[in-house]
Order: sequence, then structure tokens, then C-alpha cells
Amino acid sequence: MNLFKHSLTIQKPQTMVKITGQIREDIKNSGIRSGIVAVYCPHTTAGITINENADPDVVTDVIYGYEKVFPTNDRVYRHCEGNSHAHMKSSAMGASATLIVEEGKIILGTWQDVYFCEFDGPRNRNYYVKIIEG
Repeated sequence: MNLFKHSLTIQKPQTMVKITGQIREDIKNSGIRSGIVAVYCPHTTAGITINENADPDVVTDVIYGYEKVFPTNDRVYRHCEGNSHAHMKSSAMGASATLIVEEGKIILGTWQDVYFCEFDGPRNRNYYVKIIEG
């Protein structure tokens, strides 16, 4: 089976966690040498993205930028759970990423990693990795 489920414990209210290493391990465990990897987040207040891995300030700036566009505290929000900002950030970020596998490795740019993005922490979260041969 080439479906992998992973759990994360997120301590911060908003953060981006590198998950590239786990995806690489899943590819190795699948035995697939060529195909596609779909990484999916089944939560409405979190997301998946590919972004720079070299400068941690990029992650800080992404979170800051999303906070400016979708501020956490806005008295006009109507959603009773108080996390409307996280739903909007999740929708803008997206719930999945698709990657190419060739020669048993994902193709990423020199400065890229895959991130699980939390916008409504602290929380326990899951994400899925589906590897499709082809």
C-alpha cells in the first residue's frame, strides 16, 4: 500500500513545519522509482505548501504576510469558533501539493522543502502522503 498517514503535534498558534524528510522516507518505503506524490492535509485551518528552506525568515515572513491579509483578531468575523482567520489562510494556502518522483527521489528545487502549515494551533494534526507509480 502506498498511502501513508502521519501525525504532528503543533505547539504554536501559527507555524510551518518541514515534512520533506518524512515524504522522502515514504517514497523509499514504497519502493516506487517513478511517479507522483500527493501530500494532503484533511484540516480546514491548516495547509500544505512548497517554499524556501534556506532562510528561516521566509517562513516568518509568510506567516506575517498571511496575518496582515487575514488578521487573527477582527471583531467583524462572525464564525463563532473565533478562527475565521485560519479558515481563510488555509483556503489561500491550499490543502495539498503534488510532487514528481524520478529515480526514487522527489524533484524539488535547490532551496525548496514541503511544509505543513498550521494556522489554528496548538493542535494535533494529520497529513497523508499518497505515492502513485507511473
